[in-house]
Amino acid sequence: MNYKKLIRSRALRIKILSLLNWIPDSIMIPLQYRIHTGRRLNLKNPQRFTEKLQLYKLKYRNPLMLRCTDKYEVRSVVKEMGLADILIPLIGVYDSAEAIDFEKLPMQFVAKTTDGGGGNQVFICRDKRELDKNEFFSKVNEWFKAPKAKNAGREWAYENGYPRRVVIEELISDVKHKDIPDYKFFCFDGVPVYCQVIGSRTTEETIDFYDMEWNHMEFRGLNAACNNADQRMPEPDNFAGMKKLVCKLSAGYPFVRVDLYNTGNNIYFGELTFYPASGFGHFTPDCWDKKIGELMTVPECSFRKFGGG
Repeated sequence: MNYKKLIRSRALRIKILSLLNWIPDSIMIPLQYRIHTGRRLNLKNPQRFTEKLQLYKLKYRNPLMLRCTDKYEVRSVVKEMGLADILIPLIGVYDSAEAIDFEKLPMQFVAKTTDGGGGNQVFICRDKRELDKNEFFSKVNEWFKAPKAKNAGREWAYENGYPRRVVIEELISDVKHKDIPDYKFFCFDGVPVYCQVIGSRTTEETIDFYDMEWNHMEFRGLNAACNNADQRMPEPDNFAGMKKLVCKLSAGYPFVRVDLYNTGNNIYFGELTFYPASGFGHFTPDCWDKKIGELMTVPECSFRKFGGG
């Protein structure tokens, strides 16, 4: 069932899910999984990657994940790892639309909320001379007024308690691409196994998977509606460097997707994602849900095991 087609308003979907916050995760997650996939969730002996992601939500508690899911705080995590040079140059972080000095913004920039996801609450400015200032501030004010998507997918790592802020970064570009591709590395226990490449978002979005030898894979996911690109993506420049970076960024997690950008001369950090598609996505062919699931082990961890209270 695709409930997004039934309830097209994202704000309404969030409101409905917020009204169901009283339902325990142990009940709500299997219910959501059944609605999205049409399958019963097996938590006692999970085999599928999507099943193990649900167990990940319920059982794994590494407090560092809470910092990594905020789009401003994660920058500090990357800096502490000695990787400040891969951060996209920051213009500013703001607690309100009024705090943004429009005149000081560069000609090109990207604005986004610190708690947004799935491509929501992102604004790309390619030429400020053509940008309607009132329209921009109206959009940012909408973001601040919008209800916080609290527990929409019951994703523990996103319940970090940080307030919503707006981050504005420089718009990075590449002469080869209008929209530089997203390179999303699926990493298991610090080892990258597959790279998901998201093609142009301004036309028909495409999704392709490659292994670490840059062989094109036969499956698609997690968005079943997307197709492979008409032409195979050439191995990116600095691919060896990208693999070294994701090994470092993913170390210590049973699973994390590490997103990078590569302009040829520079590699930039995108984000860390622990529950892609909230674990409700689909693989085509379906057997790959189990094949990728074989790569993931979910230990039951608490704050105490990580030295917390």
